[in-house]
Amino acid sequence: MFHVRRRSAARLAAAILASGLVAAGAIAGAGSAAADDATPTAGGATAVLGGLKTYGDAVIHEDAGDREVSAGLFEMSVDGGGTIQTYCIDINHHTQKDASYKEVPWSASSLHDNADAKKINWILQHSYPQVNDLAALAGTAGSGTLTEQTAAAGTQVAIWRFSDGVDVDASDPAAEKLADYLEKAAQSTEEPEASLSLSPTAVSGKAGEKLGPVTVHTNADTVSVGLTPSTPSGVKLVDKDGKEVTSAADGSELYFDVPAGTEGTAALSVSATTTVPVGRAFTAVDSTSQTQILAGSSDSTVTAAATAAWAKKGAIPAVSAEVNCAKGGVDVTAANEGDEDFTFQLAGKEYTIAPGGSKTITVPVAEDQAYSITITGPDDFTKTFEGVLDCETAATGSASPSSSPSAASAGGTSEVTAGTTTGDLAETGASSATPVIAGVAIALLVIGGAAIFLLRKKKPGRPAE
Repeated sequence: MFHVRRRSAARLAAAILASGLVAAGAIAGAGSAAADDATPTAGGATAVLGGLKTYGDAVIHEDAGDREVSAGLFEMSVDGGGTIQTYCIDINHHTQKDASYKEVPWSASSLHDNADAKKINWILQHSYPQVNDLAALAGTAGSGTLTEQTAAAGTQVAIWRFSDGVDVDASDPAAEKLADYLEKAAQSTEEPEASLSLSPTAVSGKAGEKLGPVTVHTNADTVSVGLTPSTPSGVKLVDKDGKEVTSAADGSELYFDVPAGTEGTAALSVSATTTVPVGRAFTAVDSTSQTQILAGSSDSTVTAAATAAWAKKGAIPAVSAEVNCAKGGVDVTAANEGDEDFTFQLAGKEYTIAPGGSKTITVPVAEDQAYSITITGPDDFTKTFEGVLDCETAATGSASPSSSPSAASAGGTSEVTAGTTTGDLAETGASSATPVIAGVAIALLVIGGAAIFLLRKKKPGRPAE
């Protein structure tokens, strides 16, 4: 990896725990306000960038001349436990030391419109570190002797050719031969499913009913499920048969069982320990750090959350949001499980949803721009989603590098340099001093409680060093 020009953009902090757990207050029923949410993700792993651990040298050939860079594997520490390894898929973007990342689908990353994304996934499955027998890899590629460093460099160079369409070569001859082999041999390999996600992430209905279902999607054998400590007394988490549950599996349907006369809102949390699938994309949460793609995972903590709102009568909305890179914005989905129309204002327009209906509105957001999207309705209903849209790879930059990297500050970004190594970070994005707006802190809902325990999935872990 390497440091090149930073994109001139303001990043708004969205410091969230464990892949998009909803902010405090969750979504309220009609007649009350909800707290702001960070946007978006329905679940998965979140991690902190540790640095470029295994790498070699490469050269980018540009109109302005050749540029030497570092190319290889990053390592991240997963929130809650675990380690993942990643390659860069945004060559002309900087890396931010100690940046927070979240697992996202390709549709919410720069891979959304990349016809070669599936070839990148093939490379990840057929090269280092997934193939850690370097003699065998060298034999297949006809590269000559490979070390961990040259194998990582060659793999990264091949990925960059597909992720960014750049003219880049590995400096080491064996690494270059590996890159050439991987580029020519790559075939389409489908996007992997999320390590853990919930759909939908918000439900609503009337007290006295089961609200849901919320469906679990996971590659773990089993996940731990439970209601948050602030859940009103009497509310239970049950399966489709009404049986109270504390664990679930892929495809399980969960419901909020809300007794008649109960007031308030609720949230459920889901957690597991599993390997994150190779090929999952990771985007930065609270900085402009370059987009990454997963190459290896130890057993790691993954989490997800969903909310429920209810009322006795009237409109009963459930609102959620997710990034839609194909449309260049954020999809805001509102459903109404009440017995009256839900009329709301969003992005300067008014919409009405009949009882039992739903509507998804895409709010346009400029690339690399912080956004704050608020939906308002009757009886002081308010729901706000905040984040930064990062859907494209950066253009080739020519800014002069700063002299040294600096650590990330809470909710902001800092300058990093090209071709230098400080501590364990080999820098991957050069820039001149660019002002960045400090992020706005987001109130977090503390997900936990003694009833929720992580269940380890016992199986051989993917390579992660």
